[in-house]
Amino acid sequence: MGEGLKGDELTTFTVQFLRGRWFALFATFLIMFGAGATYLFGTYSKQIKAVLGYDQTTLNLLGFFKDLGANVGVLSGLVAEVTPTWFVLLLGAALNFAGYFMIWLAVTQRIAKPKVWQMCIYICIGANSQNFANTGALVTTVKNFPQSRGAMLGLLKGFTGLSGAVMTQFYLAIYGNDSKSLILLIAWLPAAISVIFVYTIRTIKPVKHPKEDRVLYHFLYASVVLAIFLMAITLAEKLLTFSKAEYAVATTVVCCLLFVPLLICIREELLVWHIKKQPIDPPSEVKVEKAPKQEVVEESKKPGVVESPKAEKSCFLTIFDRPPRGEDYTILQALTSIDMLTLFLATCCGLGSSLTAVDNLGQIGESLGYPNKTVTSFVSLLSIWNFFGRVFSGFVSETLLAKYKFPRPLVMTSVLLLACIGYLLIAFPFPGSLYVASIVIGFSFGAQLPLLFAIISELFGLRYYSTLFNCGQIASPLGSYILNVKITGMLYDREALKDLAKQGLTRSSVKELTCIGTHCFRLPFLVLACVTFFGALTSLILVVRTREFYKGDIYKKFREDAEAL
Repeated sequence: MGEGLKGDELTTFTVQFLRGRWFALFATFLIMFGAGATYLFGTYSKQIKAVLGYDQTTLNLLGFFKDLGANVGVLSGLVAEVTPTWFVLLLGAALNFAGYFMIWLAVTQRIAKPKVWQMCIYICIGANSQNFANTGALVTTVKNFPQSRGAMLGLLKGFTGLSGAVMTQFYLAIYGNDSKSLILLIAWLPAAISVIFVYTIRTIKPVKHPKEDRVLYHFLYASVVLAIFLMAITLAEKLLTFSKAEYAVATTVVCCLLFVPLLICIREELLVWHIKKQPIDPPSEVKVEKAPKQEVVEESKKPGVVESPKAEKSCFLTIFDRPPRGEDYTILQALTSIDMLTLFLATCCGLGSSLTAVDNLGQIGESLGYPNKTVTSFVSLLSIWNFFGRVFSGFVSETLLAKYKFPRPLVMTSVLLLACIGYLLIAFPFPGSLYVASIVIGFSFGAQLPLLFAIISELFGLRYYSTLFNCGQIASPLGSYILNVKITGMLYDREALKDLAKQGLTRSSVKELTCIGTHCFRLPFLVLACVTFFGALTSLILVVRTREFYKGDIYKKFREDAEAL
């Protein structure tokens, strides 16, 4: 940690720390922890279904609008292009509270029963706030750490993946085992975090840092310890009956582990502090600083270079005049490229299937005869392994790329093939298979998002990244609508109606349409396995198209920029 700081030095260091990119990174971690409320839908969806009397198709329609809101982030991307980061975060906080608070009022029957379309709007608004957190915090941090974007994306999205398990502990400690109150927690906690750190998150010019990758691994180790503790406490809560005081103790430990990255950030800012205090050799500084500037001046004197800025064409005229992969594409150039369309199709199949599985996890557990407490364990397990999938795909794909030039799209193919196994475990269940399926689906689902975001940043550049990464994930709700509402929900309801008919009952004779048995989700998840396998084959096309690009040094220009500062 270095020598102690005294008096004015401590004040100066504190100001530097609070304004530095390491504290901004810690603030981003906390915002990401609050940005995963959409993954808790499986925990409270049964309450919505029971209180409002929905069938599975209607509930899955609600799940689709959640996915639509969570993944259609074009609005947040465009807002971020023209407004400061603090405005993006504040707007996201307002949307989060408004959407989920209205759902809580409806489920607790404090307001008149809303129409289905009104509930769809509420959950779409609440879920859409996640994009404002992603755009305001995640995109800004990627720009602050451009040379470590794969690992950084895995780390940040990993924290989002843990969000479900963390918030589950908070709600058990504060409200007890009341899933209606979980909706209230989802409404106020993420919004409060964004408001507290609203002025901390901002773009800071990246400066060359000794062993930056090593620091990211320290963050990774801290987050893995948190994930392991959450998994242990989740399993303990399933096997034992916890009192409210014991839940409070577990949540206190979670809070302490959440703040371990803050200590790492303080250590790194102290390192920067001591480096700045060291005397700099004037001649060497002049050599480093002036040489690049002089080179730029000499270049600007060349006739061709002076005229180039004036020769810019309209973005509509350059749609098909695309730069090489890795350079900054315009939004239209990227969206109309074959690379983006291929990635879009693979994402539609892969993430669409994963979202369908996540949204139906509560009903899957119910159909197989698991109690509500155990279903909560499945959701927590999925959340924790979602985290492991995200950090694995971020850090491992970055290492494979750096050491072996292993293309990131090929990692995406492997992850999609793994997801197929998880869906088959649900289609053909056996005792304990849902535990394994929760882990496999959580891991593969989590791994897909960092890969998608990293591939987009690598192929199309960072200039319009706020908009492009939000455009890239639009495929998720499209796939979710087809696979969740039109296939899974309708096939489930058909099986439930068959069960009613065998009992001599009709749909009007029951308030909640429920199917019990292994047959309920067999056909839907066979379909999901086939669709995901097709997505894996599609991603292979991108592997072939980009193989030469990934053989090169894709981070060279970012290293040169950092060294020039």
